[in-house]
Amino acid sequence: MKKLISILLAVLMVLTLVGCSKKDEGQGTAEGTYDITVWVSEVEGVADLTKQQIEKFNAENEDIQINATIEGISEADAATQMITDVESGPDVYCFAQDQLARLVQAGALAVLGEGASATVKDSNDAGAVNAATVDGKLYCYPLTSDNGYFMYYDKSVISDDIVGDLASLVKACEDNNKFFSMEYKTSAWYNAAFFFATGCKSDWVTGADGKFTSVNDTFNSPEGLTAMKGMEILAKSKAANSSSDGADFSKGSAVVVTGTWALSTIKDILGDNMGVAPLPSFTVDGNTYHLGSFSGNKLMGVKPQTDPAKASALQRLALYLTGEECQMDRFSKFGWGPSNKAAQATDAVSSDPTLVALAAQNAYATPQGQIHGSWWDIAKVLGTVAEEATSDADLQKGLDDYKAAIDALFAIDGYVFVGAWNGWNNADQDAAKMTLDGENLSITLDVPQSDYMGGRIVAAGDWGTDMGCQQVTEGADLIQPYDAESNGDNNIIFLEAGNYTVTANLSSKEIKITKN
Repeated sequence: MKKLISILLAVLMVLTLVGCSKKDEGQGTAEGTYDITVWVSEVEGVADLTKQQIEKFNAENEDIQINATIEGISEADAATQMITDVESGPDVYCFAQDQLARLVQAGALAVLGEGASATVKDSNDAGAVNAATVDGKLYCYPLTSDNGYFMYYDKSVISDDIVGDLASLVKACEDNNKFFSMEYKTSAWYNAAFFFATGCKSDWVTGADGKFTSVNDTFNSPEGLTAMKGMEILAKSKAANSSSDGADFSKGSAVVVTGTWALSTIKDILGDNMGVAPLPSFTVDGNTYHLGSFSGNKLMGVKPQTDPAKASALQRLALYLTGEECQMDRFSKFGWGPSNKAAQATDAVSSDPTLVALAAQNAYATPQGQIHGSWWDIAKVLGTVAEEATSDADLQKGLDDYKAAIDALFAIDGYVFVGAWNGWNNADQDAAKMTLDGENLSITLDVPQSDYMGGRIVAAGDWGTDMGCQQVTEGADLIQPYDAESNGDNNIIFLEAGNYTVTANLSSKEIKITKN
């Protein structure tokens, strides 16, 4: 009997130590009073609700007292403001998931401890957990799983039998002198719906440091051209209104494509005439495509702290503010869709008409991963192209320009091919033309007769890193043979004028030259 008791005591001790270890990592010693700044959504009432939730947290955690200054900042803008000055930024802040890579790269997020990570993974849906993860590490807390869009419509204008067809909806708006509001030319987040409908993708890859390393983008394709033709159905209509503001229903709109955040505004305007549905389909060349969308999450992050006690207190606070009870508070007051699985299972959430419409639309949605910040401005221009194009050739040119801008994002900032034709120092001009495929840095350029070309790290001013003609492994017959006495600068001297593609391997330093 004594032996059995000893075994049980040993087991209890092990379990106690395991539990303490997890608590210490996610909710370690945090006793104290802390003055902090918190950024939450700018939506009216969110700051007040957050204040009430923090007061409740204080009451439930007597060892911690949080004195919070709460400010309303758009989740779309929070990261941009944060990385401008991380040190002066808020202690806790909310942001859209596409901002995660930039924040990790800027060192603006504290990695969750083992205990907090386990709780987040157990409590939230898989998509939300993935949205908060970079290189296998959780950097923040899921706040919602509703960062997607669908369609609201005015039942007094739009009949339920046409909500599934874009052309019919546009015509109904035109016939009734109403607007169809969708941000087709002011937001890539919305106009991407047409490209996802035809199977296009834009998948971005980041490294462990949050930097973007490559992208698989198929917008410039036959499917992309079909998407542009679909966008024309809306863009060329007199009913088109590039907006996602729920208040547009009071300004002559009969359809607004937006999300759950607009529910209270729209309900106040339309009342019983409010209709909700997934996005419609469009038809091009006899084929029908259901509009896609982005699906995603809003997240809450904690800034790294020098005081470990404060760091632990903030992690406990963030875990509380993103827990089931607080998510249900935000659902009840603002209609936000929870990421917490227990909250999602409640009758109130599972039967909510807007979340039902969002769930139906998510069957056609592309989960929003990490996306290069410049992509949003590059892609939104496609809506204007669709509006102004007079031919398929115009649409294709818009896609070609889009692809060129995407390729330029992966130019190597530190490298530049220079020659007398560009003044030996025009880094911006030539770096913008470079692309990187794995470790191969390539540029296509026009070279005048008897000119020079050298590959150097211009930003560092280190001309000694020149990858000159000594390393040319293919195309040596196109250049003057290297002669240390006459060509001590180790430049590549082309034998004749022409258009050349030069590829340099950044590891082996091998250079290949092709005359086009």
